Amino acid sequence: MRKTLIALMFAAALPTVTMAAPPVPPIDGPDAGPRMHQDFGPGKPRGPLAYLDLTREQRMQVGRLMGEQAHERREINQRFLAKLPAPEQKAMDAELQASRDKTDNAIRALLTPEQQKAFDVEKQKRDERRAEWAEFQAWKAEKAKKAQ
Repeated sequence: MRKTLIALMFAAALPTVTMAAPPVPPIDGPDAGPRMHQDFGPGKPRGPLAYLDLTREQRMQVGRLMGEQAHERREINQRFLAKLPAPEQKAMDAELQASRDKTDNAIRALLTPEQQKAFDVEKQKRDERRAEWAEFQAWKAEKAKKAQ
């Protein structure tokens, strides 16, 4: 009797819980957004390799490999960019900074005042880290020059 009562209460509460759930975003249409794979939902992996149904260990290994590839690609880019004349390097840096600023301003315009404050704090931290990294790179180059 007790199990039947519990099952009946659960069955009666189920429609309420279902109606309280957030709406599922549309797959097609203007509000759909980018989709990597059409067959996804809670608990299903997303990403360019989702169709392979990788195990957790395989996903971790693939993630590590993709991270290594990104690092190698960055090193290759830096090696070739270092061969550019100084004025072109400065022009490229200025253009990249202008692009970052444009994107940051567009993102900031979408945010509420509270979100803008948090965004500004994070942007300040990011700028400080970037300046610290540039200082470290200059120190590293100077140290390498002295070692030669």
